[in-house]
Order: sequence, then C-alpha cells, then structure tokens
Amino acid sequence: MSAQIATLLRHAILTGEFEPGSQVVESTLALRLGASRGPLREAMQQLIDEGLLVSVPYTGTRVVDISLEDVNDIYAMRTCLEQFAFEQVWGRRDGDFKKDLLARSDTLKEAIDQSDHVAAIEAELDLHGLVYEHANNRILLNTWTGLRGHLQLYWAAHRRAHGTAVPKRDSHDDYIRFALGDSLSAMQDELSDHMRLGLETTKAFVEARSAEMKPKTNKERD
Repeated sequence: MSAQIATLLRHAILTGEFEPGSQVVESTLALRLGASRGPLREAMQQLIDEGLLVSVPYTGTRVVDISLEDVNDIYAMRTCLEQFAFEQVWGRRDGDFKKDLLARSDTLKEAIDQSDHVAAIEAELDLHGLVYEHANNRILLNTWTGLRGHLQLYWAAHRRAHGTAVPKRDSHDDYIRFALGDSLSAMQDELSDHMRLGLETTKAFVEARSAEMKPKTNKERD
C-alpha cells in the first residue's frame, strides 16, 4: 500500500499537480486517497528520502522547490560526476555494459512513444545511472543515488519549460553512440553538450516561476 501511495504522490509531484513549495497535508491526502495514516506516512517518508518532499519543523511537509542556484549546482555536479564515472568505467566496458545500455535506451524510447511523463523521467535516470552502477565505486554510486530526487524535479521543470511531456525520441542517440565509441574525450565533450542543452531555458523558467511566487509589495499591488 505504501509503495502504491508513493507512486501516486511521485506522479502528482512530477506532473506539477502538486506545485513546488506547496504543502502536503497528511489528513487531506488520507481522505483523498482513502488510505490509513500508517502507509501514508511510510510513503511520505520515502519521498522525503528521495528528495521530493521536505519536512520543515513547525511548518509541515512540502514539495521541494528547485531554485536557480539548484539548477546551476545540479548541472555542474552532474557534468563532473558523469565524466568521472565514464573515466572509471571506460576500460572495462564489456558486452553486459553495452547490452544494458541499449536495453535502457529502448525502455526510455518506449516511455517517450507512450508520452508517459513520469516513466520517461525514471527511464532517463536509469539510463544515466548505468555508468555509475558499472564504475565499481560505492561512494560515487551513493552520490548519484542522492541526486536522483533533485534530478526528477529538475527534469520535470525542464519539460515544463520546453512545453513537452517527454524528451525527443532521438535525444540520447549521440549519448549512446559516444558511450559505446572509442574516444573517452569525445564522450566527455558529449556529456558537457548534452547537459548544457536547454539549461538556459530551464533557468529562465525557474526564475520566472520564482518571481511569480514571490509576495508582492504594496507598491507592486497598486
């Protein structure tokens, strides 16, 4: 039951039904979902652990918001981490790595073909996560895992900024080609280009949304 509730809440957050920064009231959710408090609390705690919800003392639980600083930090961190992960795995890419990468690419394309917004985000995370899983570096993998919640929110904002539910079907074709290619430096250049794509549009979207949510002064109301 808690897993089902977590799935419903995650979908509501990533589709924008629950706005960033909005309060999530346990009693209201219990009535809406027809769920008892126990499974609901477990589900909410799971999303807190994932980084989608945050519990603020004396305030309650809210959907995590993504600021302009968060967008810049996520972009910088992801680029460095994934370039390093490919350095670690480059000489050990084997048949299993290729098979898994192509399979995850197919899963992403299936989600895109079905216009399944949330499934596409999860599939994109799984695709990028493969290199961390094969890098044999526990701290690196744990760091990536800790970023997943923020990345889900980032990609949700990214899609809304571009007015699309899912990425383009060929958006990862170059990523796959270079990841299976012969040049590590070419792969690292592709990572920089891939992650920079659409960054400014997403930043503008987040900045505009933050301005809309900012309380207006009396002068601005007049």
